Amino acid sequence: MKAPKTKLGPLEMQLLSYAQMRRKDILALGELTPVLGITSKQERELFSRLSRAGMIIRLNKGVYLVPPHMPAGGRWSVSGYYLLARLMEVLKGRYQISGPSAFQFHGFDDQVPNRIFVYNDRLFGEREVGGTQFVFIKTAAKRLGSTRNLKTPEGPDVVMVTKSRALVDAVYDWPRFNTLPRAYGWIKAVLKSEPALADKLIADTLQYGNKGTLKRMGYLMAQLGVAEDQLKKIKRRLGPIRSFIPWIPGQAAKGTINREWGLIVNGGIPQR
Repeated sequence: MKAPKTKLGPLEMQLLSYAQMRRKDILALGELTPVLGITSKQERELFSRLSRAGMIIRLNKGVYLVPPHMPAGGRWSVSGYYLLARLMEVLKGRYQISGPSAFQFHGFDDQVPNRIFVYNDRLFGEREVGGTQFVFIKTAAKRLGSTRNLKTPEGPDVVMVTKSRALVDAVYDWPRFNTLPRAYGWIKAVLKSEPALADKLIADTLQYGNKGTLKRMGYLMAQLGVAEDQLKKIKRRLGPIRSFIPWIPGQAAKGTINREWGLIVNGGIPQR
């Protein structure tokens, strides 16, 4: 059964006409009071009605995304990536998609994620925008980088992490993404098919990892046959080994002590 079309009153029609005639897809509170000759309260109620009806989308407090044409059936649906691109444009923020969306995009995992994880320099916490669930991870600007642009179905580009950065994030942010030891198998498969990616993987580990990431990535790549001269950069960054961490966190820290990398080797490399 088809959902009934939303009935538009004069003010709703004037708002949509105003946006479409001026080719504006973002409207803010305060913009329409002089144009439509209404009060601030009426303007708030107007935006609220259209947002509840699904004809416009609330991006942020007082900021709304408006369709370029009247949505079919009365409700407007757009991709989460498009919403993210426009939200970050409004906030003038830097961001990049990582986590499950990146793991699926790069072919490491075939599970369809129900949330989009976003490293950024503006927002923190979970938020629903236009029917899409986001997890915003606020981080320092120095941890943003190693990205590529993707075209959304609606046009604007969205920022996705590279393959090497996604793998580093899977090791660095393993508690958030629940990716160890699975990510070790992903890295093994990638380096088997793309051995030249080792240099980029090392560079991203040095740039965006912490000491735990350096230890785990260094040991893993040594086990996978990456040349010693390539791994020296990681060893220099680590410096003298004074503490030991489990190779597989969350499991009993029982196993062989690896003094070269500062690890308690409590498991193997899983098959992908």
